[in-house]
Amino acid sequence: MQIKVKCNCGEGQCPEWAIVELQGIVESQPSIGNQLQGLEIGRLCCSSSSSSQVSYTFTVGYHELSGSKMALKKPLLVLKKKKAADGDNSVLNSSEVELQVIGVIRHKILFKNRPKALISKPQVKDKKIAQ
Repeated sequence: MQIKVKCNCGEGQCPEWAIVELQGIVESQPSIGNQLQGLEIGRLCCSSSSSSQVSYTFTVGYHELSGSKMALKKPLLVLKKKKAADGDNSVLNSSEVELQVIGVIRHKILFKNRPKALISKPQVKDKKIAQ
């Protein structure tokens, strides 16, 4: 079977994607079921310090993870599967598949440490001493 790979973005113009690597399991609520598409898991924030070191923070519920960006040894392609139009009917019932490039992954964001618990403390008001 022949698989064609197409890129309509132009050379060097494919959107950049990244892999988010976590240690552990992210579980959804039982009420959500299998409807994970478009589900917001948490908030990913990027911050750069004065030493040009970029750090990432991923907040899921009451847990905060700290991570860093790492380059992959080999880039990965993000592909979308499409059925190609059959121009030649002489092939015996084989449907050709065409893969369209929709992104390139060159980096991963690695969260390798245990999460920090975010616990809100009640605000303490300063009492003014009357003199």
